[in-house]
Amino acid sequence: MLDGDPGRRLSTTAMRRARQVLPGGVNSPVRSFRSVGGSPPFFTRADGPWIEDLDQNRYIDMVLAYGPLILGHLNPAVVQAISRQLTRGEAMGGPTELEVDLAERIRDYMPSVEMVRLVNSGTEATMSAVRLARAATGRELILKFAGCYHGHSDSLLAEAGSGVATLSIPGSPGVTAGTVADTLVASFNDAAAVTDLFARRGEQIAAVIVEPIPGNMGVVLPRSGFLESLRQLTSDYGAILIFDEVMSGFRVARGGAQSLYSIRPDLTCLGKIIGGGLPVGAFGGRAELMSQMAPEGPVYQAGTLSGNPLAVAAGVATLEQLSADEPYLQMERLGARLERGIRLSAAAAQTAVQVNRVASMLTFFFCADPVFDYRSARQSDLALFSKVHRALLEGGVFWPPSQFESSFLSVVHTEELVDLVVESFARGLSG
Repeated sequence: MLDGDPGRRLSTTAMRRARQVLPGGVNSPVRSFRSVGGSPPFFTRADGPWIEDLDQNRYIDMVLAYGPLILGHLNPAVVQAISRQLTRGEAMGGPTELEVDLAERIRDYMPSVEMVRLVNSGTEATMSAVRLARAATGRELILKFAGCYHGHSDSLLAEAGSGVATLSIPGSPGVTAGTVADTLVASFNDAAAVTDLFARRGEQIAAVIVEPIPGNMGVVLPRSGFLESLRQLTSDYGAILIFDEVMSGFRVARGGAQSLYSIRPDLTCLGKIIGGGLPVGAFGGRAELMSQMAPEGPVYQAGTLSGNPLAVAAGVATLEQLSADEPYLQMERLGARLERGIRLSAAAAQTAVQVNRVASMLTFFFCADPVFDYRSARQSDLALFSKVHRALLEGGVFWPPSQFESSFLSVVHTEELVDLVVESFARGLSG
């Protein structure tokens, strides 16, 4: 169902309207479908693993709002929690016990997080964590990794992934040279390069910020020893290790990527799942660091809707349902089935493919060599990805419209739905 197809007529009309009042017709760049062609579906409702557009086309949702909806759309307990809170008030302008409930659950599931500050987005979380790291160390430099996306704050847009990679934007106009000068960039998985940077500039580095499982250049797995080297180097040089687990937190395991790899960061950034589909973010870590945040300490950060009761109610209801192991075991089984189906389909079509997966996060790349960093991710055949993406959409699968994004599974996806996704993928290779 391409742009202009009668099956997508209402969505195409809506996009024309949108372009008159919204830059590119969207409020987040990847949604524009610019990298895959055609016009995006405009969605009207969703339920469980399904999402429906204006033209009443139904799709198996493999985007899940880019990760938050681990329980699927309209999970009954989450809906009930939001509805109950809505009858009591949508925003309070003061503290609520729900904020404490959510913070306590985060602390209980992630032992490295002793104290938490709730914010409204992942961008706010990473921006604030970097500010705190600079204040705590008295240093200015931040080290990040090419292809890792930490939100759109100025200092973290250098060689970012996600929409920046999708649109082939090297950075962003409006970011000053002085700001970028304070950001060092290394290749993900290159421990030797990081060691060399610390040898030369370690006394100036305030923090290393990293997605322990990058999902914004597509899913990339950390090589054995890489995250451990970051932990050792930051400890040796007195720098702060920040794990950006906005995407991986509560997604790849109940304790996030840090529990999978047994690494204890100094600060952790969270979002997505902890809001149950509503806007939210958080950062937290060691108590002595977090106690430097205002009003207890001198590092200022504030937000009118931080800790919004609707969002935290949804988050608490979501985390309650992730307290057992079974949801993660179920999603691991589904993820393995999806990975196997994609590999077999590509082999049958004699097409080179790399499938990177951790738990319920997965990206396929059309290239012969393994994908382990931003450079290797960019070797993927983008034209073939666009072709397969169109086949998926036409087959009733809403897949992320970018090579450089992760797809996601939820607890309400089934083996039958996974098999339908694989069938559409295979048609894309053979058509």
